[in-house]
Amino acid sequence: MSAVPSQAIKVWVIKALEILEWIGLLVITVATLIAIGQEIYLMLAQSRVLLPDILMLFIFLEILTMVGLYFTSGKLPLRYPIYIAIVAISRYISIGMKEMDGWMIISLSLAILILALAVLAIRYGHTRMPYEE
Repeated sequence: MSAVPSQAIKVWVIKALEILEWIGLLVITVATLIAIGQEIYLMLAQSRVLLPDILMLFIFLEILTMVGLYFTSGKLPLRYPIYIAIVAISRYISIGMKEMDGWMIISLSLAILILALAVLAIRYGHTRMPYEE
């Protein structure tokens, strides 16, 4: 018996992984839509919209955009999780700024700067050294 799986098994495994991938994307989409609804409900219940609320909605929007890109192209640009991280750190700073000391704010701001520079490096790499199809 050969150690190499047959072509039929490879095709079946690839198809099973694609189905699991789509199920995972659908779960992420539904969970994100529920989270958006919960956030909007909280804003309506409090009768006010604050900057952290808006930033949270941006995070959800970025997640939906990332899932949509993955559904349509089958690829996940590395930039989108970095964008989500930048907005999440910004939200964290805006929520807890009063309780943070100066060094914590500087550290988080440096983290945002490093992530932004990473996006620039990725974008530069894609324009100057594109992938071969």
